[in-house]
Amino acid sequence: MQSLFPTAPNELTDEDLVQLYAYPVERAWVRANFVSSLDGAAQGSDSRSGTLSSVSDKLVFGLLRSLADVIVVGAKTVRTEGYLPVASREHRTSLRNRLGLAPLPAIAVVSRSLDIDPALLAGGEAPTVVITTESASSDLRAEVGAVAPVIVAGRDDVELGVALEELATMGYQRVLCEGGPTLMRDLVASRRADEICLTVTPLMLAGDRMRITHGADIEPPAAYTLRHLLEDDSQLFCRYTRN
Repeated sequence: MQSLFPTAPNELTDEDLVQLYAYPVERAWVRANFVSSLDGAAQGSDSRSGTLSSVSDKLVFGLLRSLADVIVVGAKTVRTEGYLPVASREHRTSLRNRLGLAPLPAIAVVSRSLDIDPALLAGGEAPTVVITTESASSDLRAEVGAVAPVIVAGRDDVELGVALEELATMGYQRVLCEGGPTLMRDLVASRRADEICLTVTPLMLAGDRMRITHGADIEPPAAYTLRHLLEDDSQLFCRYTRN
């Protein structure tokens, strides 16, 4: 993998990547990570983002998870992508130890229906946190709350700002959002997406597939500035921060 911007092209080491993707230390920070095709599709033919991934994308995906305190994901994406509790083999234990992080990142699932796989809900070496609304079934909230921490944020729709503040009070300052597109739209609209990491894979797919955001227009549009641009085997790895 090589850097194209802001430096002249040069090959990057693993430690270079750690430094490039390091979280700020002075405050909580919300990073989102997505992959898309050249024509903007965030899903492959099977409606999963994993279809668009590659060896290099998985390397960055694993690094971003290794740097995070918590992974925030929507319930539909959890079901589509088959999320399970994070396993130690997926992460750089020595890196997390060096940074003073917990052995593994937690997963926070955003769900109004509370339809969550019991295997994920039970957690593993790291807990699963559930983010829901006041209007969610009180019986289901109690049932879920018996096995996992529950954050209630908002009446009918999840207020992501409230949820993120609650996560921060639980010690989850380094947030990584992995989608899906509806959650990503709401996160950007809330002005809480500090950083966007986007892998552009050199494929043209056409079809009727979602982009990395889906939903009502964001007004005014959220503006971001390019911080670095990496390349490997014709894939681009873009990192933007909010203006």
